Amino acid sequence: MADETVLITKADPTDAALLTRLSVTTFIDTFGKDNAQADMDKYVAEEMNVAKITKELHDKNSLFFLAWYNGILTGYAKIRTSKIPAGLEKNKPLELERIYVLKEYHGKKIGAALMNLCLTHAIAHGHDIMWLGVWDANYRAINFYKQWGFELFGAHEFKLGDDVQTDVLMQKKL
Repeated sequence: MADETVLITKADPTDAALLTRLSVTTFIDTFGKDNAQADMDKYVAEEMNVAKITKELHDKNSLFFLAWYNGILTGYAKIRTSKIPAGLEKNKPLELERIYVLKEYHGKKIGAALMNLCLTHAIAHGHDIMWLGVWDANYRAINFYKQWGFELFGAHEFKLGDDVQTDVLMQKKL
């Protein structure tokens, strides 16, 4: 429809509560059915609370983008420059740490709009590689990243609650 629009804005600390709610919802929707409730609860409590998100929003090495679809907050992305994994051929890398869209808005190209903005930002700021870690069992996300030209280059551990999982590492040369 012609009236369907995606608007992406930069988040600031005043968005912490809104971003926290969206983070919790999208994370549980994405991973809840495949993980133990206790591990999900522990991770969400430790990593997705207003205090932690506020701190991340104040971090000069991080940037959040919020995606609005017809005026409704439907997704977000977080990029950061402060972490570089072993095995990454780098000069000036940028991590795509998070990119999530509410499941009822999948297929509306919101993830594509967020990815496009993150890549545009990376290039505009002189980054030569964008990289990310994604759970090796999240096939939907892995396929999404492959469609954008990301390639596997390694793996690392990711702790979800008390469950140690494997994230595959992917990179895209810019």
